[in-house]
Amino acid sequence: MPSTFFGLNIAASGLRAANAALNTTANNIANANTDEYSRQKVDQRASDALRVFTSYGCAGAGVDTIAIERVRDEFYDVKYRTNETLLGRVTQRNYFNQLTQEYFKDDGITGFSSLFAKMQSALQDVMKASGTTEAKATFVSSLSQITDYFNHMSESLKQLQNDINQEIKMDCDTINSYAQQICSLNEQINIIEMQGSRANELRDQRDELLDKLSKIVDIEVSETKVVDVNNPERETGATRLIVNIAGRQQLLDSYSYRKLICVARESNENVNQSDLVGLYDIKWAPTNYKEGDDPSRLDVFKLDSKLIGGELQGLIDMRDGNNGFYFNGEVVDSIKNKNTGLTTVTIKVSNPELMDMTKCTLPQAGKIEVASKIYSYEDWQYDGGDTYTFVLTAESTRSTTPPKERTASVGGSFEYQGIPYYMQQMNEWVRRFSARVNDIMAKGYTADSIEGRYILTGTSELDSQAQFSYPQLTSLSNNKGYYDVTAGNFVVTRELRSNADLLATKMDVTEGESEYKNIEMLNEFLSKEDIFRGATSGEFLDKVLGDVALNTSNSETLESTYTALEKTIGNQRLSVMGVDEDEEASALVQFEHSYTLNSKMINTLSKVYDRLILETGV
Repeated sequence: MPSTFFGLNIAASGLRAANAALNTTANNIANANTDEYSRQKVDQRASDALRVFTSYGCAGAGVDTIAIERVRDEFYDVKYRTNETLLGRVTQRNYFNQLTQEYFKDDGITGFSSLFAKMQSALQDVMKASGTTEAKATFVSSLSQITDYFNHMSESLKQLQNDINQEIKMDCDTINSYAQQICSLNEQINIIEMQGSRANELRDQRDELLDKLSKIVDIEVSETKVVDVNNPERETGATRLIVNIAGRQQLLDSYSYRKLICVARESNENVNQSDLVGLYDIKWAPTNYKEGDDPSRLDVFKLDSKLIGGELQGLIDMRDGNNGFYFNGEVVDSIKNKNTGLTTVTIKVSNPELMDMTKCTLPQAGKIEVASKIYSYEDWQYDGGDTYTFVLTAESTRSTTPPKERTASVGGSFEYQGIPYYMQQMNEWVRRFSARVNDIMAKGYTADSIEGRYILTGTSELDSQAQFSYPQLTSLSNNKGYYDVTAGNFVVTRELRSNADLLATKMDVTEGESEYKNIEMLNEFLSKEDIFRGATSGEFLDKVLGDVALNTSNSETLESTYTALEKTIGNQRLSVMGVDEDEEASALVQFEHSYTLNSKMINTLSKVYDRLILETGV
């Protein structure tokens, strides 16, 4: 049965509830402009009624203040983070596509189309001037400007690839930092909430970090309550937070997390022939991993996964994007030489583009994957048909050799047109152009009736002064053709630059020195012959610039779309979790009124007790 002062206890509970509501409202108003702050409200319910053994049965016992909770909708959080992941990816694509487009644009002076037109004009002057030395020298100079253009473009794209590479490392470091902070917050939250309180502000900080993390990489968050192992029906008040990234790869679990470590590739570990040396592979490492530890046994973070998402995915798309073109085939033979310890692996390919050396992107030495195991190769040969032979290092085949009838690949499929794609396009043009021009020149004769010679080649990586000879480029023994000539080492032969009279102008050795039919054939080739994607030599820029312009337009459109969605979803989320000052002002009046009424109730009951105790003598 309730006591004489039961009504006073009821009023006191109402006073406490109103006071808690007023304090919470004050906190909301104070944080109205605080980013990521979630509006809070007092969770209260009627106290359990007391049985009074009267005709009305039970008497209300006032109000219980259960907790101060955040007002937040998990559905909007998931929508917001999903959109952030998409926005982060296209933002990085758009930014670097625009830079790539600027590199390829023709400014009317130093762009490809301008230089090519200048070279054609110089070639026509050779015909008009009956092959004077000055006209030939001008043509050779204009041809050198074309090779310089490709050298410069190659260097510019490699520098851009390096910038992207450094941003990938920064993103990995940021992910590690966020994971560490989230784990620390998890521990603080559980310490507070196991004591019966709600760590609202700490949860806001944690959600802010998860929002930021979602823009870098795709995330999946799950939080479950921790129960007493000895009494599964009793909740401890703690929770277990698990964050998975990049397609359900676990980043953290409550208080422990894994790191993403960037490991630079060595010069013999490149995936593409024209890649910058030192590009980062990403690996998973334990929390206690530190710089200098051996990374060889760490789990690999799959860069070619399509589930990475966020800014990291966008950066990988641009750094490694090969438009799905990479080396892959089936192992048909594997033989180990007992004397040398070297293993030769024969691989058959089915993709027609892999049988065209002008498109080849294989590095001379690198890593090849067979049956999920990585091997190192030091050389490879091509038979001119559909078969490649790789020479594997003894160290990589010490414990096992590649099995037959298994898929082999170098690199992976990155379904985007990034830096490797544009490098491959330039290399293909350079090789086709060099082969055709050299073929025309080698069959002609100089004005002095000396046999013509090749005029375009490449320099060796080991010695920049060494040039590939014509027999090296046309030898049938290795079937690689102009594979060694790339946009980065493309040059006019040293001999022609020194003596422009070595230009083969005649087709017939018996003709006079003013005959220039070989130059006419070269001009015909430049103007009419298709050598690159169904276009003439001079239309190279139209094709490549068309690719990058389309990619830029698409990424720009998507960025605008996801930016608009970010604002829309953000407003929807704010409508739930945000602080509305007008709403809080209204609530302030409501709770003030409640507080006043409860105070009056206590005042009234005080008078009742005074009369009851002092005047009736109870």
